[in-house]
Amino acid sequence: MNRINDVEPSTSRPAQQHWLVVGGGVMGLKLAMDLVNRGQKVTVAEAAPQFGGLTSAWQLGDVVWDRFYHVTLLSDTKLRDLLSDIGLESEMQWVETKTGFYTDGELLSMSNTGEFLRFPPLNLIQKLRLGGTIFYASKIKNWRRLEKLTVERWLRRWSGNRVFEKIWLPLLKAKLGEAYPQTSAAFIWAHTARMYKARRSGMKTEMFGYVPGGYARVLDRLAETLTERGVRLLSGHPVSEIRSAEGGGLDVTFANGTQENFDNVVSTIASPLIAKTCPCLTEEEKSRHANIRYLGVVCASMLLRKPISQYYVTNITDTWVPLTAVIEMSTIVDPQQELGGHHLVYLPKYLPDDHPGLNESDEDYQEKCLSTLEKMYDHFSRDDVVDFKVSRAKYVAALSTVDYSTRLPPVVTSVPGFYALNSAHIVKGNLNVNETITLGEELLNELVWPDFQRRCGSGSNPQPVVDERPLAESPV
Repeated sequence: MNRINDVEPSTSRPAQQHWLVVGGGVMGLKLAMDLVNRGQKVTVAEAAPQFGGLTSAWQLGDVVWDRFYHVTLLSDTKLRDLLSDIGLESEMQWVETKTGFYTDGELLSMSNTGEFLRFPPLNLIQKLRLGGTIFYASKIKNWRRLEKLTVERWLRRWSGNRVFEKIWLPLLKAKLGEAYPQTSAAFIWAHTARMYKARRSGMKTEMFGYVPGGYARVLDRLAETLTERGVRLLSGHPVSEIRSAEGGGLDVTFANGTQENFDNVVSTIASPLIAKTCPCLTEEEKSRHANIRYLGVVCASMLLRKPISQYYVTNITDTWVPLTAVIEMSTIVDPQQELGGHHLVYLPKYLPDDHPGLNESDEDYQEKCLSTLEKMYDHFSRDDVVDFKVSRAKYVAALSTVDYSTRLPPVVTSVPGFYALNSAHIVKGNLNVNETITLGEELLNELVWPDFQRRCGSGSNPQPVVDERPLAESPV
């Protein structure tokens, strides 16, 4: 039976009310589905011309594919459930991947234990300490104690200074820039835990998957399903203000000047934007939202006549390279079936949200990328470039700073009916599509829906929902 239509009956279901979901990324669209499955009326407002947020697609040459790079792991059960609900999971294509390292001017493979043991930059003891650190991180359950330590302090303790300086530090700077000293050890733990979970869920190799047609097809099918369920989808509708209405509910003003009243609003947009769009929040709530630091990204998509390498991801430890990594998407996505016989490469650079590099011109970033690739790969030629485009996002992922979870803004806010639920509430994972879907589902079940039931007076002796940070037993 299709799970979309398989809604559990509830003896205490509140009467239907009209909900607005602000933000049409995957989290917002999945929340809309969950709400309509509970008998609610739902509208989704997305500021951009198309839905999807960071998963949206664009045209590169004759190819339509994702603006930013995404893959599905075998362990991404919530995402795979969603794909099953909309009839796409059975079409998933799974591929074994390889990992490369660019270090000391040389491209090296790091795809199995033997290659790890032969890794030239480190001696045997250093390799054992590096491997031991990764293995130990994968076994840690109490992530909160890691949140109290900086990632540098923790990695130096377990890997040693040489391994930290040669491997970890360049990778941290490439991913976090100068924000790495404030980042907690939970950052490394989250990344390690996800990859180990992926290996435990299947073979002892990295198996990555994709839906034929990419996220463009996923989003089209999801939007079609939501529309069939009665959800109103508004693209190109940025929200400029949300206020409590005198007659009840929330008055929402859109950037085009129109205003509508909704019974409830769930905002999934970045926290600094939530602080600006809802002036009725307390000063403490607005401060908590405004003070969350984000990583942004400048990411080039490059369509080529020839592949660059055999590695899905090439990690970079040479500090002269101005890229976070080289992502060869066509090691996963079939070039003939999906890319018109061409090869797709992503060239990302992650930067703090206030970094001037996020405003670098497309022309300058393109030249930086191409000249870098010419130095890294002897066989690379600009003549092989079919198309080259640059995409940016200021708010990609909240920085996991020391004691981050203690400073989170509440999901259930001081404004009745207004809920702030976004990816900043990921406290024991890293940002990916599966994690945002899981987060939205858990917080809807644990905080948003119980508060809604309480306010509607449904259920027996409903108690107020208190959203305090940190929580003794956090639902996420």
